[in-house]
Amino acid sequence: MPWPNLKSENLLRWLLILMLFSVFRQESAPPPPAHIVINAYADEQLRSIAKRMKERLNLYKEKVVDQYASSPEISPPVKADQKKKEEQEKKKKETLMDPVLGNTIDPFTDRRYIAWLSLVTLAFNYNTWFITARLCFPYHTEGIIPFWFVLDTLADLIYLTDSILFQARKQYVKAGDIIVKELQKHRQIHGTLDVMSVMPFDLLYLRFGFKSIFRINRLLKVDTFFEFSDRLESIMAKAYIWRVIRTIGYLLFMLHLNACFYYVASDYQGIGKTKWVYSGLGSAYLRCYYYAVRSLINIGGLNEPHTVFEITFQMTNFFTGVFVFSSLIGQMRDVIGAATAAQTYFRSSMDGTVDYMVNNHIPSLVQNRVRTWYTYTWDAQGMLDESELLDKMPLVMRTAIAVDINLSTFQKIDLFKGCDQQMLVDMLLRLKSIVYLPGDFVVKKGDIGKEMYIIKSGAVQVVGGPDNSIVFVTLKAGCVFGEISLLQSSKDGGNRRTANVKAYGFANLFVLEKKDLFDILVHYPESQKVLARKGRKLMKAKGPAAAKAEVEKQKGLVLFGPKPPTPKMLRAFGGKNFLAKIKVVFYIHVQ
Repeated sequence: MPWPNLKSENLLRWLLILMLFSVFRQESAPPPPAHIVINAYADEQLRSIAKRMKERLNLYKEKVVDQYASSPEISPPVKADQKKKEEQEKKKKETLMDPVLGNTIDPFTDRRYIAWLSLVTLAFNYNTWFITARLCFPYHTEGIIPFWFVLDTLADLIYLTDSILFQARKQYVKAGDIIVKELQKHRQIHGTLDVMSVMPFDLLYLRFGFKSIFRINRLLKVDTFFEFSDRLESIMAKAYIWRVIRTIGYLLFMLHLNACFYYVASDYQGIGKTKWVYSGLGSAYLRCYYYAVRSLINIGGLNEPHTVFEITFQMTNFFTGVFVFSSLIGQMRDVIGAATAAQTYFRSSMDGTVDYMVNNHIPSLVQNRVRTWYTYTWDAQGMLDESELLDKMPLVMRTAIAVDINLSTFQKIDLFKGCDQQMLVDMLLRLKSIVYLPGDFVVKKGDIGKEMYIIKSGAVQVVGGPDNSIVFVTLKAGCVFGEISLLQSSKDGGNRRTANVKAYGFANLFVLEKKDLFDILVHYPESQKVLARKGRKLMKAKGPAAAKAEVEKQKGLVLFGPKPPTPKMLRAFGGKNFLAKIKVVFYIHVQ
């Protein structure tokens, strides 16, 4: 049967005749003989076409199942869930409203409240220091009484404002719940000291005169001072500084009280009557304070007491000084020890490692590199291993820290675009931080690839050549390399490294191991499909097989010449895919 002229307009008619003839022949004729390859290249090309058509069909099936599977961006959140979340936030905000005074105060996170506590603490310290001084020293003269009255009134206004506007709106925790609906009842039960501290006993001035004893109830505000101290420590980066200042303040206040007692004792004995009591010359407060310092610290050189009262007072001073100063010195030692605990751990770790290397006769070059690593790691991040600190935190807090630090970097990686965002969060928790010194090889060509790397800081170089002197590219912070090794199979050495990468200067890298990635993907099948599809594209684009396929393609073009354009009529009926089907049918008939 002669072949028809395929260039005529009856191409479709002849095609249908051939298909019917093929069906009739298959039904009536015996089974066809074994497959015979006439042209190996043509056979390979046809099989490749069929394979690509099958892959395309599978791709469109995935798109039908998940419309975001091939999206280059992270899957968008569901609007219904977002609206529900906003409603919950709004409802929560409404429940945290005091019906009279408005928003309630979170004492743990609201820094405006801490700033206000600092002002209340200042007023408390004014009352604590000056009420005791005015009780003991003769500072209530007619010329200075108006000055004390103005300062007392200002401190009382601060106390009153704190009790009405701040303490009345402060949240509290009961059985793990944040209580905001019973604040007034809570204040009535637990705010007794606050109420007592602002009671206007000063009105007794009208009956008994201006005396500081009527303001002694202002010292009941002591809980505010300790609350301010705790809140300030929680927000300070170096809390030991405040602890040292607070301990020194305790010491100075103890000396202040002793100076007040010494003046009262001198006044009781008679000022200037004996050598032991205050002589009455100079500033009374400074002279008495100087005596308190020498007496409590047991410096010596004091005047000898003579009367029973003087001996008793001095012995009490000595015993009090021993107890107070031993307690304060122990507290200061604990504060300084806690402040330098990390530095002590670093020095002990480094010294132990150096001793080990010396005992085992490690070369000096290696020892110097180890010392450099210890020093740089400590200076860069203040610790040797971040995981030691983060492992002590709950999972929620570790997740929050990891998201704030690294999520934006992960979202820029092409390999993970389109994956579930929760999967990225789980991957962040598996990252490990490693510091490389200048010249260290991160990966070597031919090694088995089990990790991918994300550059946190510093830079690395992809090098090659006989002595690795040729720099192909320099990767800086935020770049990723080694991701293909996570997706390649270990069969036939498919996950071998294809290049040398070394650190250019000090480089801090995040490492994600293949095992951790596979453990995560088990729970995210849709992301696993997206990752597998993108992995295939990356391996085709970057793997060694891509270059080989390109060479073979060029050979095929040279052998058969360029591919002719598709006829207009065929493009109208389906384009290249339709022409490929026709070629498959023709090839079967030739066989």
